[in-house]
Amino acid sequence: MAAMKPEVMLAQLKDLPRLTRDQVEPIDREVRRVLDALPSAALQRVFITGNGDSYYAALACELAFEQLGAIAAEPLSAQHYLDYKAAFETGAAPSATLTIGVSASGGTEHAARSLARAREQGQATIAITGAPESRVGAAAEQTIPVTIPDMGRSPGIRTYQASLLGLLLLAIRLGERRGTLSAREGDALRREIARLRDLLAATVAACHEPARRAARLFKGEPLLLFLGAGPSYGAARFAAAKVVEASGLYATGQELEEWWHVERFAHPDDMVVVLIAPPGRSHEAAVELAAGARSLGRRLLAVVQEGDEAISRHAEIVFPVPGEVSEAFSPLVYHCFAGAFACYLAQELGRAPFQSDRPAFQAAVEGYYAGRGSR
Repeated sequence: MAAMKPEVMLAQLKDLPRLTRDQVEPIDREVRRVLDALPSAALQRVFITGNGDSYYAALACELAFEQLGAIAAEPLSAQHYLDYKAAFETGAAPSATLTIGVSASGGTEHAARSLARAREQGQATIAITGAPESRVGAAAEQTIPVTIPDMGRSPGIRTYQASLLGLLLLAIRLGERRGTLSAREGDALRREIARLRDLLAATVAACHEPARRAARLFKGEPLLLFLGAGPSYGAARFAAAKVVEASGLYATGQELEEWWHVERFAHPDDMVVVLIAPPGRSHEAAVELAAGARSLGRRLLAVVQEGDEAISRHAEIVFPVPGEVSEAFSPLVYHCFAGAFACYLAQELGRAPFQSDRPAFQAAVEGYYAGRGSR
């Protein structure tokens, strides 16, 4: 099989504005069909589960479910849900619980098993997937398809955006069904998402120059640390994953406050820190962290709203978001820099995504997972 090309990630980025505008209406139709068939007014809590990008989308959308849907939401990796949550499940009656399994490919073994376990326990279950006829789709009571045309093998960016759209639109409809949002308010929120097309286009255009510069400067780093809080913690985990998948450099995501307790003490002093900090509940904490990181000698990259001097003045490189977006919907925009940064890192290092240019590595991976299902 031919090696993947990192440039496919740039094509995916370019398509995000169109995808976001065009997919709101069809995904919302599916959300209404599915959610209106469930006793959503009686729901008391939501579990959102998946692996990889799907789990990071769940983390990024927790705020939307709690703020817009007015319902307790808990994002969990599929294995954690399966082995440590469902196994000891107590509390709300099963009929008052909704479990959402997210899987772009539809083949994730643990996501399918999580949905099957939840369904056995009497919970309402919904799959959000790009493959509704898949194992994950079959495991759920209801399926919301988020199917998008393929653009070639590559670390996922458009699939992540589609998963975010499915979850955010589901949160809005839950709010309507539970009476915390009026129909007019819900429609206004959907229009707000569709109108992000222009901001997405401007954000994608603005990220290339700083991404190229950051890739040249930091291609030799042993570790890249991505930080965020609330929805931006999901974005931080996603961004770190794209860097690993595309370039093979080790990267990881962490919450803002945890940095003070752990990574603040790490060597070297000039470690690269990427701070994702849209306006919102944790912005003040992000400003404090930016100042603290720079005082220790960290090399700071900042993903912030254009004009945010409180954070930008501490940063060596800034990825600007040239416009406003609500914190609940910020995950749709504040991940855009990651695809460009990861692509240019791979180009600088001469590497192919997923180490697809190393046949021996690919053979070992395929041999290990043969018969075990997609991870």
